[in-house]
Amino acid sequence: MIDARNYTASETLRDGAPVTVRAIRRDDGSGILAAFDRLDRESVYTRFFTYKKELSDADLKGLTDVDFDHVVALVVTANAGDIETLIGGGRYCSEAPLRGAQSAELAFITANDYRGRGVAGLILKHLVLIGRAQGVLRFEADVLAQNQAMLAVFRHSGLALKQQREGNVVHVVLPLATDTPR
Repeated sequence: MIDARNYTASETLRDGAPVTVRAIRRDDGSGILAAFDRLDRESVYTRFFTYKKELSDADLKGLTDVDFDHVVALVVTANAGDIETLIGGGRYCSEAPLRGAQSAELAFITANDYRGRGVAGLILKHLVLIGRAQGVLRFEADVLAQNQAMLAVFRHSGLALKQQREGNVVHVVLPLATDTPR
């Protein structure tokens, strides 16, 4: 069984840059605030479906103080010497305990200067691995229709993508069964 609370994996971005995919920690608050400050307005809107100038204390606590029985939250970090920089994050969550959950909701964000380098795809790959180990049957996400980059990540995931558009939101379903036809 995969220990999501202590998960860590070394990876490489499309351009060859080494990164670490790991479970979020309570002490990641300052890294999240720094990453949020570097996001452009549209990135904030596509992640939170609203414009925010800053993260509240409650927002930050919700992002870092994770109950791994209901949420799996991963971050991707790049290191320059001894300095670790958060460059992306993703999570899935469920109202019910995750072990054997029917469905879990996905959310992602990637730092502006790391877009198009495969960060969200790496996070999704690791979330799928953990989700399957926990017996989660499918991931779901609501994505703004204008967020074509995130929709492309889902299309290229290797999972059997189902999507339905309602207004400016695309509801995505990704079955996690390994024998689901594409």
